[in-house]
Amino acid sequence: MEEFKINKKDLKPIAVGYGACYATGLVMKKGMKVGYMYREEPSDPMNGWVFMSGTESQEYMDDADNIAIYDTNTVANYDPKIIPFIECPVGTECERTADGKLQIIQSNT
Repeated sequence: MEEFKINKKDLKPIAVGYGACYATGLVMKKGMKVGYMYREEPSDPMNGWVFMSGTESQEYMDDADNIAIYDTNTVANYDPKIIPFIECPVGTECERTADGKLQIIQSNT
């Protein structure tokens, strides 16, 4: 079984109360930064966010073992740069630029 990059006991409360989200193994197990994120319609307890490295192939995404449900706080501990975008509305898409910043590339506001 593949280990996570951050031990559960080392997680800090930096984005608490946002519910659950999806994230890929490239982010959570390989430790890659979030390169692409998008928000779908939420359904309790899911907040609608999907966090990916941005390098996942369709074949990778089609394998259910490569994506799982996590608390948003856990994902934020892996990549704190997602925090300013967590409250963005459904339909928001963000992408990491060449200089390492996340920016909104699509929004319904």
